[in-house]
Amino acid sequence: MASQTDPSVPPVVGRGRHETEAERIDRNVGELLQELRVAGIGVQVLFGFLLAMPLTNVFHTLDPEQHRLYVVDLLLAALATALLTSPVAYHRLVFRRHQKYDLLRVGNAMAVAGLITVALAISAAVLLVVSIVYDGLIAAVIAACVTGLYFTLWFVLPHLGHRDNDY
Repeated sequence: MASQTDPSVPPVVGRGRHETEAERIDRNVGELLQELRVAGIGVQVLFGFLLAMPLTNVFHTLDPEQHRLYVVDLLLAALATALLTSPVAYHRLVFRRHQKYDLLRVGNAMAVAGLITVALAISAAVLLVVSIVYDGLIAAVIAACVTGLYFTLWFVLPHLGHRDNDY
């Protein structure tokens, strides 16, 4: 086996993987695009539900505050869709232009912003639907719990138990 000082061995990035910088970026771009596929499905289902909601009989019984909440939720879902699909469009436009590092940097930021927006859109949808079933405080408490759950699972949990030598 060749040693790390052997010039025929590509440089190693990090401690746990034996890959070049280009291989690492390729792997990370592939992982990002796969994660966006998963997240995109969820927001598309929510967006479809929200687009169909005005066509239901219940929609016409909503009060003005619920209509405003609906519009905010629809816009959050549209923004989440835009943020989660933008890295795919970016990838298509810079394909073969040696800009994968930029794609990874920008795409990661868009993905995180998209996930935050998805969590807010889901929480707003829960608030809207529960506000149809229950009045007042109960709907707000349930929506706050859903928001807290997403925040904890998506943004707090990944930081717990992290060690610098993990990969």
